[in-house]
Amino acid sequence: MASKKTPVDKLSSAITNILSSYDSNIQSDLDTITKKMGAKGAAALRQASKDSFKQHTGNYAKGWKYEHRKTQRYSKTTVFNEKYGLPHLLENDHVVKDGTGRVVGQYTGRKHIDPIAKELTDRYVEEVIKKL
Repeated sequence: MASKKTPVDKLSSAITNILSSYDSNIQSDLDTITKKMGAKGAAALRQASKDSFKQHTGNYAKGWKYEHRKTQRYSKTTVFNEKYGLPHLLENDHVVKDGTGRVVGQYTGRKHIDPIAKELTDRYVEEVIKKL
């Protein structure tokens, strides 16, 4: 690493430049990791949905998408299903009612989202620590 002499009166601006460069590199790395984890999450949920609900048409599995948004301060990736509300119903237990409102049965949920969410969260933390 080459040393560079900086006069004392310009030391604070030199430190500020170094830190802002480091900050932009970290933000870029976090943006890349976040986007990659969103894509992996959507793909993993598509596969888990295919495996859990084989007897159905496959529209639920095909509905998993991700959306990546980047602002000046942070980057955010949301994994979602186009069939709004259906993942919650399939993941959790609930009663089944007929058209008149009478309870006709009980649906036992299949945990297919939680394990993937936990795994991706752990992977995300590992990737971030590796980059830092």
